Amino acid sequence: PPQIMNISSDVTVNEGSSVTLLCLAIGRPEPTVTWRHLSVKEGQGFVSEDEYLEISDIKRDQSGEYECSALNDVAAPDVRKVKITVNYPPYISKAKNTGVSVGQKGILSCEASAVPMAEFQWFKEDTRLATGLDGVRIENKGRMSTLTFFNVSEKDYGNYTCVATNKLGNTNASITLYGPGAVIDGVNSASRALACLWLSGTLLAHFFIKF
Repeated sequence: PPQIMNISSDVTVNEGSSVTLLCLAIGRPEPTVTWRHLSVKEGQGFVSEDEYLEISDIKRDQSGEYECSALNDVAAPDVRKVKITVNYPPYISKAKNTGVSVGQKGILSCEASAVPMAEFQWFKEDTRLATGLDGVRIENKGRMSTLTFFNVSEKDYGNYTCVATNKLGNTNASITLYGPGAVIDGVNSASRALACLWLSGTLLAHFFIKF
């Protein structure tokens, strides 16, 4: 029966690197060795019918488990797995401006993808913020960081910068905390709400006319 005698160990590389995996098997007749990427949808995994699996300029979506299978039709295939971890610098995938009234609770959130996991910092202008200062709390959980204001005052309004960093680099996003009537991207927040109501009414009227 087929037996895998030697296989590469789990490996961690930076995005853009080249990776070669080895899987040596014995058996009689000589087994066919196949590599398959398990961390994608069925039928879409990278497949190589060779003892060597070579990946050049590896991308982050090519990380995950790779399965080596040795088959010769004498018995069930011998199967082993290798994990590839692909490091890449942070990119902020979600950062949204937030409107809140004075005296209310306000939360700014920032989501970043990165391997290794990103570390977060928050700034207002050139001042780094920290939990407990000026009534704010910073919470970092996995890919998400939140900046919470428990009792929003006028001085809290303005632009904040979320910075995400890991050993491969950093990135940042500007997020605005604004009050009622504030102008964001050239549009008054109250006008924006009225426009949404008008649009909803127009679509509803169109629906009734059509049907």
